[in-house]
Amino acid sequence: MSEKEIIVVEGNNVLSGEVRVSGAKNSALKLIAASLLGQGASTLHNVPLISDIVVMSEVLECLGATVERDGHTMVIDTAQVTSHETPYELVSKMRASISVLGPLVARFGQARVAMPGGCQIGARKIDMHLVGLEALGVEFTVDHGYLNAYTPNGLHGADVTLEFPSVGATENCLMAAVTAHGITCIENAAREPEIVDLANMLNAMGGKVSGAGSSIIQVEGVPLESLHPCEHTTVGDRIEAGTFLVGGALTGGPVTVRGIDPSYLHMAIMKLRAMGCCVEAGEDWITCSRNQPLQPTDIQTLPHPGFPTDLQAQFMLLCSLAHGTSMVTENVFENRFMFASELARMGADITIEDHHALVRGVNDLQGTDVSSTDLRAGAALVLAGIVAEGETRVHNIKHIDRGYEDYCGKLSQLGANVSRRQVGAAE
Repeated sequence: MSEKEIIVVEGNNVLSGEVRVSGAKNSALKLIAASLLGQGASTLHNVPLISDIVVMSEVLECLGATVERDGHTMVIDTAQVTSHETPYELVSKMRASISVLGPLVARFGQARVAMPGGCQIGARKIDMHLVGLEALGVEFTVDHGYLNAYTPNGLHGADVTLEFPSVGATENCLMAAVTAHGITCIENAAREPEIVDLANMLNAMGGKVSGAGSSIIQVEGVPLESLHPCEHTTVGDRIEAGTFLVGGALTGGPVTVRGIDPSYLHMAIMKLRAMGCCVEAGEDWITCSRNQPLQPTDIQTLPHPGFPTDLQAQFMLLCSLAHGTSMVTENVFENRFMFASELARMGADITIEDHHALVRGVNDLQGTDVSSTDLRAGAALVLAGIVAEGETRVHNIKHIDRGYEDYCGKLSQLGANVSRRQVGAAE
């Protein structure tokens, strides 16, 4: 259990070989929620073995679904779902569970969802979800920490303009709009590959979604009765792929990731090349290697297709070892720089001002005790340990387990000296 474990890394500066990425966490969670619309047994393939998926499965089971899992394949039968209420103890563990709101409203015309807590990296208010759903005819009240959603006159198509291309708000609007009467047009929609994956599954269930992956998504509503279960394969996890590619950039590689569409990582690949790396790509693989010093670069996080906030910590680590000064600007989440103080414990030279981080490259990092402040920071700290002198002990690794399947195993496969240990176990 990750609560009582740490990851111990002996710095050996070695990462090379091949690794297969798991299915995308941020896709699979929403696909599980979407299975509510199928009203029967849907089969999902390439589902990652991570703790967030366990929580989302519990959310569905709490609603009355049966969830069976065999390796990376999951069968979710939502035929017997009668409840439309999700309890606080589950929602508080994972903000993504708010994504059942859209499908519950689409199926039952109502939902009662605990207000999400959790998540260290920013307020991420759900106002945009609510504004979008209100346009479709949903009315909300809040009592005792619960959000109550009603559709007194049913769901109807509408023009929805999001003030920010929020992934969660786009997904909730999309899932609700599938059964809304008439046509819904979501403008300033999120363009992430995971949105395309969700739209593909909704269409496989009988929905009529077009334009996913662009900033304008159109949904032609269909009657709930015409939706049916489906079989769907989750896309590869671009953030996991990017994390391993940064490992190749850090140590020289070559590191090859398989099971990923390179177009998902266009901006990250551009930055790796700008920093002096050689990046090659094929239909479903990317290789990163480096045989010259790391060059500084400037990065600013933006919604897709901009630079992903979920790769910011990994690239800040790269910048901390570059020959020169880099500027990292975080535009998506306000608390994403908590990682910088942990990296500074290892000898990085980082100055934070507002949402900018000035990163002056240093010659080396030293191993020490550090703590995961969030999912991606944890993954980056383990990578830092691989290139640091001596031993690094990464605490609070439950964050890593939320989004990386067998992270230590995959890094070991690439040659890293990394292992999980019980806290207090013999040294």
